[in-house]
Amino acid sequence: MTSSRKDFLKAANEVFDIEVQAIQDTQAGLTAGFNAACNLVLQCTGRVVVVGMGKSGHIAGKLAATLASTGTPAFFVHPGEASHGDLGMITPQDLIIAISNSGETPEILTLLPILKRIGVKLVVVTGGVSSTMAKLAEAVLEVRVSREACPMNLAPTASTSAALVMGDALAIAVLQARGFDEQDFARSHPGGILGRRLLVYVEDIMRTGNKIPLIAGRESIKAAILEMSRIGMGMTSVVDDDGLLIGVFTDGDLRRVLDQDIDLKITPVSNVMTSSPVTTVCGVLAAELVSLMRDNKIQQILVLDRQKPIGAINMHDLFGAGVV
Repeated sequence: MTSSRKDFLKAANEVFDIEVQAIQDTQAGLTAGFNAACNLVLQCTGRVVVVGMGKSGHIAGKLAATLASTGTPAFFVHPGEASHGDLGMITPQDLIIAISNSGETPEILTLLPILKRIGVKLVVVTGGVSSTMAKLAEAVLEVRVSREACPMNLAPTASTSAALVMGDALAIAVLQARGFDEQDFARSHPGGILGRRLLVYVEDIMRTGNKIPLIAGRESIKAAILEMSRIGMGMTSVVDDDGLLIGVFTDGDLRRVLDQDIDLKITPVSNVMTSSPVTTVCGVLAAELVSLMRDNKIQQILVLDRQKPIGAINMHDLFGAGVV
């Protein structure tokens, strides 16, 4: 018999209710073991090695990734592979976090005597607080689940959700204790948007050398137009005889000139340029230019060093750098 949409919604709501309750029960059961686990992670001089089998293995992989991206060197090891050589990756300085709902996962239990023999400390995330794994652990994080969301109470559902949140709580508590901030996060995520916004500076993307549109103020408007065409930025810097910026000549200035009776071949560009343009300097985050340029309704900006143009950036450069 095909279930109705109403039946689907009823089933979904039951799952939400069971899993939310499991998370709340787990939160209510937080004890000093959580503080002990956080201190073990903070005191670890090696790497945090997270292990788990089956669905718990997926949660373990996620926890390892979260720890690694928030300032704690960590990686996942499959318990089945560990007993066939991967155990060699674990050193006495490392810390093991084992995730097992029962606390009696055979593949993990096989490893623990060897790991304990070399002095590796153990944190266990489990619903079995009296289990073999819990008894061997320096810290136990209890995941309280009265039942799984699966109607047969078999498929790991509520237990894995509670373990996932417990892992997140551990990672974030340690993150805060380390003083891990946005800059640290960006260094762990250089390929992401946040990383680019916090790590890319003006000097990293600016055009330099002969790619900077530049012309002397005594040169003609026609010469300025040719320089703008050469670079294709829609503007050119205008400098004095010492190379110091005295203004810019933009597409907007050109449109205004064409509305007037001006000889483009002989009129100095300094007569029609925009004086005191918006500029920037090295050491400024490229992302900060986005707001600056939008607020001033400009599409390009010059980078100065003691009033000399040393770089130029337009919106296309910012888009290309991934900071917009």
